[in-house]
Formats: sequence, C-alpha cells, structure tokens
Amino acid sequence: MTSQQAPGSWTNWARTETAVPLRRAAPRDADELARLVRHAADDGLRVRAVGAGHSFTGAAVTDGLLLSLDALATVEDVTRTETGARVTVGAGIRLHRLNTVLAAAGLAMRNLGDIDRQSIAGAISTGTHGTGAALGGLATQVRGVRVVGADGSITEATPDQNADLFEASRLGLGTTGVLAAVTLDVVPAFHLRAQEEPWPLDRVLDELGAASGGRGGAAGVEEAHDHFEFYWFPHTRRALTKRNNRLSPDDEAAAALRAARGVRPGPLIRARAWVDDELLSNGAFEVADRVATAVPRATPRINAIAARALAPRVYVAPSHEVFVSQRRVRFREMEYAIPRAELVGALEEIDAWIRVSGENVPFPVEVRFAAADDVWLSTAHGRDSAYVAVHQYARLPHARYFEGVEKILAGVGGRPHWGKLHTLDASDLAERYPRFEDFRRVRAQADPGGVFANPYTDRVLGPR
Repeated sequence: MTSQQAPGSWTNWARTETAVPLRRAAPRDADELARLVRHAADDGLRVRAVGAGHSFTGAAVTDGLLLSLDALATVEDVTRTETGARVTVGAGIRLHRLNTVLAAAGLAMRNLGDIDRQSIAGAISTGTHGTGAALGGLATQVRGVRVVGADGSITEATPDQNADLFEASRLGLGTTGVLAAVTLDVVPAFHLRAQEEPWPLDRVLDELGAASGGRGGAAGVEEAHDHFEFYWFPHTRRALTKRNNRLSPDDEAAAALRAARGVRPGPLIRARAWVDDELLSNGAFEVADRVATAVPRATPRINAIAARALAPRVYVAPSHEVFVSQRRVRFREMEYAIPRAELVGALEEIDAWIRVSGENVPFPVEVRFAAADDVWLSTAHGRDSAYVAVHQYARLPHARYFEGVEKILAGVGGRPHWGKLHTLDASDLAERYPRFEDFRRVRAQADPGGVFANPYTDRVLGPR
C-alpha cells in the first residue's frame, strides 16, 4: 500500500477553488508525513494540507504537494483530569468521528460549530467557532500541537514548550508547518436542552443586551443562555432563535438513565423534524432556492413562508447532536466577527442595504456570539464578539451582496473568518490584530523559505 495518490485536480466543497498539484499524497503516520514534506521542500515545491476542503477560500490550494491527512485520524491518548480529560488525536480526524469517540468515553467538546465534516486541524487552523457569550472558539480548547516543519522536523508545542510556535500553529492557516496531531482539553459528556422558537426580529434586537447594542439590559438574551444564536430571514422582520442550555446535574442523571434504557430523550414530532431539517437546511430548501433563482421577485414571499413555517420545539439530546446540523444545500458564505456593541446597528444597516439594493437573498443571516480570547489570530482576540454570517445559494451571484455587507461589517472593525470569503489583505488585517506581527515573526522563523505559503496566505498574512 502506498501513500501516493494519482495526480489530478482538487476542488473544495463550495466549488469556489480548484488546484492542480504536481503531487498528491496521504501519509499514514507522522514519520511518513515528515519525509513527504522534506522531499517536497528539497525539490522546491510548496506544500499544503487539506481536510474536508470546507474552507470557501483558497486556504488549501497548491501547485506543489497537496497532502490529505485522512489517515492521521487515530486517538493517541486520553489522560483524565479533574475537569474532564486531555485527548490527543491525529490531525486528520473528522469532527463527527471525534464526537462519536469522545461520547463513547463519556467526554465531549465544550463547544462546537454547526458543521462536523471538517478535520480537527482544518477547523482550528481557520478559526472555527460555535456560539456562547462566555465561550471561545475551537482553538481555545487546544492544549498542544505536533508540527511538521519544512525540513522534516517534528516538534511538540504547548503553552509551556515552544510556546510561540504553539500560539502561531493552533490558529495559523497551516503556515508554520503541517499539523500531525492535536491535544484538546475536553469535558465530561453533557446534554443540552434545545429550545427553538421563531421571534419577530425586533423582539430579538430588543432582548439583546446593552453589550450587543440592544435594550435587554446588562444581561441580554445572548448572556442568559449557555448558547444563543438566531437566523434572520432577509426581506422579512422574522428570525429563528436557538437557546441551548446544559442540563442541571439532576436532569443530566435522568437523561443518562433514559439513554441507558434505550429511550431517546425529547423525541421530535416527525412532521416538525421534516420542516426544520428539510425546509430550513436541505431538500425542500434546495427547491425553494431554485425557485428564488428562477423567479427573483418571489424571494420575499418564499422567505416569509419559510419563517412562518417554523413552530416552536423543545428537545433534549447529547451536546454534539444539538450543536451540529446537517447541511446538504451548496452555498457561498462570508462571516465577520464584529465588536458586540456594533451588532444591532450593523444588522439594521444590512437590512436597509438589502431593501434599497433589491438584491435577491433567499438564505438566512446567521448571528452567533463568542467570548474574548487570547489566541493571536482568533477573530475574537481581545474582545467579546458577535459573528454575522451571510450566505448565498451556489446558483446565485454572491459578489454584490457580499461586497455590500462587507463594507458595513469591515467598517465597524470587523475581522473576517479565515476560511470564508472576504476581500481584505494583510495591510487591512494587521490593523485589526494586536499580535499580527508576532505571528508573522514566528511564521518567518518556522518557514523561512515559504514552503507552506500559497496565494491566499500571501494575501492575508503577507508574502514570504
């Protein structure tokens, strides 16, 4: 069995980027990964690694060696701690498999995004996050990385050992080396009580706290729940709210007992599950988007029907089952993290722009929250943040819509998600990240020859 793969083109999930690498390989372990990287560097090739290809940008594109880390997906170590465990896993493990493995061990990630197709390395390297005003993104859960350098060296980095390399590698677009393994701080498994309910958009904005520009008081709805997010349907003043909270110890014990007896907690009504999972995310939503594409003037009516089709539901399930949604409709996405105080004003500006522009927007706008953190290139570095994500159906043009929204969000100090579409470059981003030059210094030390660079990283981090 060989790790070499047949040459050929590679395209990301969103079909926004394509590469034709000279070589492709799927190393079976860290030693083989190191040899492949060293040989490519010696031959003057650039090297990039790819997981699920779920970034909308050219983060994984290369004309040199393209590495698949899918075989690096084992669980290497589980060390129990007072608060949960430290788990070391291969960098290529997909989040959905990691969630299953952790659950079998009575463990869980403390927070997740709403898609679980990515590899752990790809998710942390691009700044993937979930929602929770008191919680950070996935990179804040990383406690160690194993990095393969351009010379084939393998370096363990933690906050106490090779600390600068650790900081630059846990969220750095893979530009300090290829991640071979990641150590995560995980917690005991827990259930969430999920409460989903359509609200008028004005109620949502009114109940957001003062820190988010709302009128909900010192602690608004986003701080009253462990995990809060909402989806606003453009061309309407309606939104779907999601309020997810951890069960109390007594309720957690009861849920565990029901699970042991084979009783699923909080079963969903079949018709309602179809509406949520198909209308909002998948099959019927695809049909609605195709109608909106063919008949743009129908979009406001379609969005109004979709928003009103959703009825309240409450259910209880293991955390990862609540966090994650199945998404099959292909789309384009741009997301910005903005200071929370700017959120309400920014949403009102976006609403006004859509109305004036006449742009056709059948996809909801997603809003989430995160706590300030200290990760150098985290979009929430140093400030409590609100995330505003805009999407467009893959069959519709997105450039004008994204440009209009980007001017609004970038204009209030927004930081674009590293794996989603945007137009900013290193000169723009250096002003938005206090540790940007620290990152560039470590990157230059780790990869002086620019082996792990590509056009996208040159644009957003500066050329090597």
